[in-house]
Amino acid sequence: MRRRAAAGLAVAALALGSATTAAVMAGQDDGSWWPGQHMGRAGPPGPTGFMGHMSHASVDSEHGFLVEMIAHHEEAIDAAGELARSDRSEMRDFGTRIIESQSAQVEQMQDWLDEWYADRPDEVDYDPMMRDLDDLSGDELDETFLTDMIGHHMAAVMMSQQLLMRDLADHAAVDRLAEDIRDEQSREIAMMRRWLRDWFDAGWGMPVSATRRPAPRR
Repeated sequence: MRRRAAAGLAVAALALGSATTAAVMAGQDDGSWWPGQHMGRAGPPGPTGFMGHMSHASVDSEHGFLVEMIAHHEEAIDAAGELARSDRSEMRDFGTRIIESQSAQVEQMQDWLDEWYADRPDEVDYDPMMRDLDDLSGDELDETFLTDMIGHHMAAVMMSQQLLMRDLADHAAVDRLAEDIRDEQSREIAMMRRWLRDWFDAGWGMPVSATRRPAPRR
């Protein structure tokens, strides 16, 4: 099946309040902010563009969630592949984890689409959330990836939370997947924010600068 990747990545922004982003931006790096308790708006890609995605669409069905999340994951998988060139072992390992986890989720979601919605289209327009990483290297690659992927993860968290809060799933397995995506990517947001702070003395929402200070490498 063809698809052009995910539309409506900022699906929950209008429906959910402002506390998710407030918690993240305030520095709750321990992963303790959960959209089930705190929900809201988010920022980049890098770091102003993410708000532009907020008004595009919202998830309004299980089918829509699956189609859009597959495409959203596919962009993350492509971007994570660029981390094989990172100088940091943490980033290389993180890229591998994203590829493995989200590839398995894409396969599962595609199986569900084939089984439950074979008569419905699964192609959606894609408005990219990640900047092109092809020509970046070193600190610039790592910082740009982290800055953009935080916003990318926030969109997936909000998309999942909207499915759960609006009781849109027709199958319990989709609810469980949405919970897994929300929880896993919330933890990864906290981790990426710590890395931005520790390696680049940067907070999410600050402009990318690869020259602030060198970061230790392994």
